[in-house]
Amino acid sequence: MANRHLSRSIVLQTLFEWDFLPVEKKNEGLVKEELKASLNRNLKEFAPGLEDDLFVFSLMDKVLEKHVTIDKIIEKAAPDWPIDKISVVDRNILRIGLTELLFGDRSQVPPKVAINESIELAKTFGGENSGKFVNGVLGAVYKEIGEPDKEHQKTSLKKKNNNGGKESKDPVDLTTLPVENLGGALVYTKKDGVVLFALVHDVFGYWTLSKGKIETTEDLEMGTVKAIKKEISLDIKIETKLGINEYVATHPTKGKSLKKVVYFLAYSEYKELELEKSGGLDNARWFEMALVPELRIYNDIIPLVAKAVEIISKK
Repeated sequence: MANRHLSRSIVLQTLFEWDFLPVEKKNEGLVKEELKASLNRNLKEFAPGLEDDLFVFSLMDKVLEKHVTIDKIIEKAAPDWPIDKISVVDRNILRIGLTELLFGDRSQVPPKVAINESIELAKTFGGENSGKFVNGVLGAVYKEIGEPDKEHQKTSLKKKNNNGGKESKDPVDLTTLPVENLGGALVYTKKDGVVLFALVHDVFGYWTLSKGKIETTEDLEMGTVKAIKKEISLDIKIETKLGINEYVATHPTKGKSLKKVVYFLAYSEYKELELEKSGGLDNARWFEMALVPELRIYNDIIPLVAKAVEIISKK
């Protein structure tokens, strides 16, 4: 079997060359042909015997195909680091890692393998803090997509037994984490007698609910109204509280924080949605209520939608 770690390092070297091209030239067919030649050259020089490795060519093609989407995801996961401020090496390691994590075949490369391989690349080719930075970004995305194929862990702390057995890792102590409060809403309207829901689409490929940060001095409902207006340009009227979601978010440089999102059911007169420009969202649409179950939605959002449907159906 081909050495995939070595293959990834060859892809990284080739992407390093590609990244110095002007933006307008990166997607040109001629440039892609030149990159294939460069990839072949790097294989022959640094990995003789891997010239026929399909993995290295498919990975390179997938990174180039998805790099625009991947860059948006990097900007969301590392908001304090504009994409052009991240070192060339770290930037392309993240592109490789996120391509495998989000668009790869998980039966061939499980998520944890994709993350660990990227961290090793960062330690080998990056700077002193590259491993930590790459781990932070990929870890944040991994949690955002629901930690696929991770075994369910018990939340209670297991103490080391009297026979000297190994102690499991301590769970995160939520009481020690800084808290960020957010307000969100499942906004509905009626058009021609049909109930419609306003949903936003994030760069991870999920439809979800509009939300925004609530300042500590703000009233929760008023802050939510303002956040929804800012994100999708709707004037909403809050009707009832749907629930609270809490999750631990990992920032690549600031570490972990606890995000508490209070969601409401809210009504708005129908109008076309205008999505605020941001690195995390790429679309906003109205959906008929009956079509929502067919969408790709985060698991923790589904109960909120179900509750909203029940409330609206009783009116």
